[in-house]
Amino acid sequence: MKVLYFAWLRERIGKAEEDIAFPPGTETAGEAMAHLASLGEEYAYAFENPAIIRIALDRKHVPHETPLRDAREMAFFPPMTGG
Repeated sequence: MKVLYFAWLRERIGKAEEDIAFPPGTETAGEAMAHLASLGEEYAYAFENPAIIRIALDRKHVPHETPLRDAREMAFFPPMTGG
C-alpha cells in the first residue's frame, strides 16, 4: 500500500511516502499505524501519540477503526490548526 506522511510526521520519519506491505492480520487503519510505529525509532517518535493523528484511506478521512479492505493509499496527518 502506498503510505503518505504530511507535515511534522514527514519530518520525523524522514520521507514523504513509501510502499508498505502490512503483515497479515492488519485489518484497520489504527492497526496499520501501530505497525508503522514498530518499524524504528523515527516511526515510534512520529506516532508516539496516535490519538492525535488523522488518517485518510484513498483520500478520505476515516476513524482509526476503519477497515483497510482494499484501500490503495493511506495518508497520515498531524492535528491541523486554523488561523
